Amino acid sequence: MGMAAVVALSTLALAGCSAAGPGSSGDSSGSGKATSAAGKRACVILPDTESSPRWESGDRPALSKALASAGFSADIQNAQNDTEKYATIADQQLSKGCGVMLLVDLNGAGAQVLTKAKSQGIPVIAYDRPIKGADYYVSFDNTKVGELEGQLIVDGLKAEKKDPKSAKVVFMGGDPTDGNAKFFHDGAADVMGKAGIKPAFEPKGTWDADKSGTNFEQAYTALKGNVDAVWVANDANAASVIAILDKNGKKVPVSGQDASIAGLQNILLGKQTGTVYKPFQKEADQAGKLAVDLLNGKKPTAPTESDGVPFFNETPILVTDADGIKQVIADGNAKVADICKGDVQAACDKAGIK
Repeated sequence: MGMAAVVALSTLALAGCSAAGPGSSGDSSGSGKATSAAGKRACVILPDTESSPRWESGDRPALSKALASAGFSADIQNAQNDTEKYATIADQQLSKGCGVMLLVDLNGAGAQVLTKAKSQGIPVIAYDRPIKGADYYVSFDNTKVGELEGQLIVDGLKAEKKDPKSAKVVFMGGDPTDGNAKFFHDGAADVMGKAGIKPAFEPKGTWDADKSGTNFEQAYTALKGNVDAVWVANDANAASVIAILDKNGKKVPVSGQDASIAGLQNILLGKQTGTVYKPFQKEADQAGKLAVDLLNGKKPTAPTESDGVPFFNETPILVTDADGIKQVIADGNAKVADICKGDVQAACDKAGIK
């Protein structure tokens, strides 16, 4: 549900507070609970700034706005890719009191925080990445993300008139400690497998772009440059892969995810076949509404489940051309000035992006 619904909830929540706030002579049988809930806050832990720029530039302000518009405060902190810091942040938040916790897992750290939160009766929303045992999970359909990525590789090979069954495809996955990485991998592997593609080389997955570049260079060397395509789980890693391909004067189908500036630029330059776009606003709006409902003592029903956890899933979008890039820009998730500069300017002009 969109921001309008959250704003509507804001009106109800604030009305409840004014009707039965401190000093009110109204009936406390129903409004006291609302007053208590309105005094609570949402505690949010973001994972890092490396795996995607979305956490700080997108999710933080979107979640803050969604909760504030409903009359609730939000304590939003970033663990900076440090599981110890993640645990410390959680302890500090819990000591101050949380009405709900919204956690983006980091290398399994979310599970430990979930246990502490549940021992205090605090509901937990697993945000973007799954956490087993959470009360709710809000994310995109991550298996579908992988399927779209896999199809990019299949279609890219066919466009170059290469037989997928004999093609040398390198698989570059995400960090296996991130539950979503498995969904991406399995979705992509299923689609590519049905086309006859098997990994010619598959290093251990990572969300560290520099490490991903090093891993791919080793794969490229091991295969003596005989690489026909590269399935890559996200744009940041894809950019590192493309840098190695550029260094060797090679251009092959490459997948990606996040509709990042680098990813969109590489699509325009013909170096990346496409990217899977996940408008974070949809995810943040749903998570904000869900947090508000929980703070107000409600127990919403999710449309589906993921590993036994009630799951609110959003639909990802495939971006492969200028029209898709224009949509990302129109949504406010990229700026022309950031995309169209340097050697990309000519490609923008040709594509009518201005």
